[in-house]
Order: sequence, then structure tokens, then C-alpha cells
Amino acid sequence: MITSNAFDYVNVLDKAMDTSWKRETVIANNIANADTPTYKRKDIDFASALEEEIKRIRYTSIDNAVRNMDLDDVNPEVYTDHAHYSYRIDKNNVDPDTENVELASEQLRYQTLTTAMNMEFARFKSVIK
Repeated sequence: MITSNAFDYVNVLDKAMDTSWKRETVIANNIANADTPTYKRKDIDFASALEEEIKRIRYTSIDNAVRNMDLDDVNPEVYTDHAHYSYRIDKNNVDPDTENVELASEQLRYQTLTTAMNMEFARFKSVIK
């Protein structure tokens, strides 16, 4: 993590990219265990963790919120999803079709975050010139 106000957005993007990569890994693991008896799907909810940190700093501009955000407090954990009841005899609750859609969605999110990160560094580069 870079400790300079110029890199506030880069740090948020970095945290989001790390979590997105981790979520892709978790979803791929769900797909790999689609036929494992009693396996329960796992997931990560970065948006809620980030929203909680932003709520802590409410009534301020987005720039101040990002500047005052403590990214060490934004630690989304992998959780086991028991909410999706399984109708399968083996009690596995992974739906491969849903997981593949989630994986494609997460890959798009990661590509978007990568593009945003590249744009931030392009801005730095243009200022340096």
C-alpha cells in the first residue's frame, strides 16, 4: 500500500482487485466441488465491507471519504453460503450454471478494475510529463 494522498484511489482499487481475484478463486473452487457430497458453496462480499467503511465516514465528499478510509478495516472474509438450500440428495448446494455466471461477472469486474488502475497511472504519467 502506498502512503500518499495522491495514491488514495490506487489503494482502494488495489484492495478491490485483490478481493476480486480472491473471489474468482473461491468461485472456481465452488465449481471444482460441484460434485462433492455435502459441500456448501463459499463466497466473499467485498461491497458490503466497503460500504460499512464508507458509512463510517458519511457526510463528506467522496474524495475525503477515500482519503480518510482505513483500508485495513475493509477485510471481507470468505463465508459459507447456507442460505441456498440444496434439493440434492448429497446436500451439495453448488449450481454450476450460477457459479459460471458469477465467475464471468467477477472476471469482468476484475478487468474493469484493471482498466481503472491503468487510467489512474496514466493520469500520474501525464502530470509527470
